[in-house]
Amino acid sequence: MTSRLNPYISFKGNARQAMEFYQNVFGGELRLNTFGEFGSDDTSIKDQVMHAQLETPAGYTIMASDTPPNMAVNPGDNITISLSGDDEGPLRGYWDKLSTTGKVSMPLEKQMWGDTFGSCTDQFGINWMVNITQPQG
Repeated sequence: MTSRLNPYISFKGNARQAMEFYQNVFGGELRLNTFGEFGSDDTSIKDQVMHAQLETPAGYTIMASDTPPNMAVNPGDNITISLSGDDEGPLRGYWDKLSTTGKVSMPLEKQMWGDTFGSCTDQFGINWMVNITQPQG
């Protein structure tokens, strides 16, 4: 795998229902992980979706999550563009160019799930996530 670009949608507590609806619309395989599965002890979010990914037969990928209570979700600006893959050089290059003149909300660094991840808003107000997976092998 090199890299891919897809939407990442933020929800306020109903990501599971939304992603199940999109699976019904587009078909495909839906994978869901909760905040509790990643070690959250917060009972208000432990059963909510930390990450969902729908891979459709048509080749579409839709990702989503529930937003923790301390973060805002505003319909209309709750979609982020996600760049992901294991091609580290180009992905870091995209990150550098997108974040240099923008605002970094999470630095590009190793995360608890093992990948390198960062998020930023570019100079035009577009939200981006970059996730670099470790090559398998």
